[in-house]
Amino acid sequence: MKERLYLFDTTLRDGAQTTGVDFSVEDKRRIAQVVDDLGLDYLEGGYPGANDTDTAFFAAPPKFRNARLTAFGMTKRAGRSVENDTGFQALLQSGSQAICLVAKSWDYHVRVALGISTEENVEGVSQSIKAVVASGREAMLDCEHFFDGYKGNRAHALAVAKAAYDAGARWVVLCDTNGGTLPHEVEAIVSDVAKVIPGTHLGIHTHNDTENAVANTLMAVRAGCRQIQGTLNGLGERCGNANLTSIIPTLLLKSEFADRFETGVTPDRLSKLTHASRVLDEILNRAPFRHAPYVGESAFATKAGIHASAILKDPDTYEHVTPEAIGNQRRVLVSKQAGKSNVLDALARIGMSVDKDDPRVGQLLEEVKAREAQGYAYEAAEASFELLARRILGNVPRFFSVDSFRVMVERRHNARGELVTVSEAIVKVYINGDAEPLWSVAEGNGPVNALDSALRKDLGRYQKHIADIELVDYKVRILTGGTEAVTRVLVESLCTKTGERWFTVGVSPNIIDASFEALLDSINFKLVRDNAVVEHHAAIPGAAE
Repeated sequence: MKERLYLFDTTLRDGAQTTGVDFSVEDKRRIAQVVDDLGLDYLEGGYPGANDTDTAFFAAPPKFRNARLTAFGMTKRAGRSVENDTGFQALLQSGSQAICLVAKSWDYHVRVALGISTEENVEGVSQSIKAVVASGREAMLDCEHFFDGYKGNRAHALAVAKAAYDAGARWVVLCDTNGGTLPHEVEAIVSDVAKVIPGTHLGIHTHNDTENAVANTLMAVRAGCRQIQGTLNGLGERCGNANLTSIIPTLLLKSEFADRFETGVTPDRLSKLTHASRVLDEILNRAPFRHAPYVGESAFATKAGIHASAILKDPDTYEHVTPEAIGNQRRVLVSKQAGKSNVLDALARIGMSVDKDDPRVGQLLEEVKAREAQGYAYEAAEASFELLARRILGNVPRFFSVDSFRVMVERRHNARGELVTVSEAIVKVYINGDAEPLWSVAEGNGPVNALDSALRKDLGRYQKHIADIELVDYKVRILTGGTEAVTRVLVESLCTKTGERWFTVGVSPNIIDASFEALLDSINFKLVRDNAVVEHHAAIPGAAE
């Protein structure tokens, strides 16, 4: 019988410490859903009470099917009881199912940073864990700088870990906080700790400062740890954390681990890994790392030459795993291989069942390839992909047509003599079947907001369907350099009535044109979802949908 490994995602907490990363509440909710869909066991949402974003996330977390929502925080402060520590009480009052406390396990930090005795530190750990257990939550302790602490004072480091275990901690997590420990050291130290604390209660949390976070994690598993902490795409402060997008497929696809262990990530869920990785990159508004193991665009790419022809005949000998297993695909650069399975999987995710031999599937695949060459990316723009798929499959009505639009930006002095910038947009729309156009004019906070407001100001008979749409996020990425740069715009829309969110994409050398395309997709997607009725099907020559 295989042993169970438990996967702990800390993208929303430790990953948020990455330079340049600043998650919004909605970013955190969306990432949380992606992690939950993968089948991970724990999701660390942040530090409730420490900042407004984390507090708001825990006040209204998304519903999970697989993961246990975990709050992070410190053990009680020295010199205070559990009851009189407001930070600790905020953890107990959060809506989390588990609480991961952090404590210092290096005696040097206990003396210098905390200014207390090692005995008081151990007692504080014990009292804190007991309080979490008493609250009915699953308790964990993250032993900060454990490996350095072990090297400096083995007895104290083990005493901290043992105190947490004896107090009822489900998991005692050994953290390589500064990322300086090497794989052979991790294996030896974890093996020693496992003599004191059962491996079924040991976790590992590594950082990547020596490019060994994944290797250190795997060595810890071999030595006894059964909980694994990490982040999607290896996010984290300095050089990042252990990369779950590398660890998870290694555990599931490499025989040394797959033959001994099992996780909550099924083969079907594993096939969503590449999608999850790229969704995170889109949320962060950054280009995916093409050469990332397993999930990178070049992870299974081969240039022309001796490998190009051989890989088509016998891919198993040239690829260490099957790319489709993690949702990626093979790329032979002289002739990119067809990926009908990827398209069929994407259609299934949006609830569209199509026969694999339907010729329209190939047509959709070719269209996606052509658009990707232009700069489109549908990994995080599911609504735009669904519209594209439905149009090719022949079931998207033409609700309205935009004949023209104009956007003006003027910088001037207002009536009070203040220098202001004013944006105004005019949109001319034909509602399908109507002979007369509708003109809408609106001002906004910037040209895109003005255009959005004008477009949604009056859609005639469809207005009731779009009255509750709100533009909540807008991201721009420059795809090529120079003055004629191609721009990709990602728009997030919200239905204020149902809370549903969707993402659309537009691409153009003109940022306003790209934005308008994404806005049009957003409105059309809402009309499709609402099954809006089209009374006529008159076409407006040359007009945009």
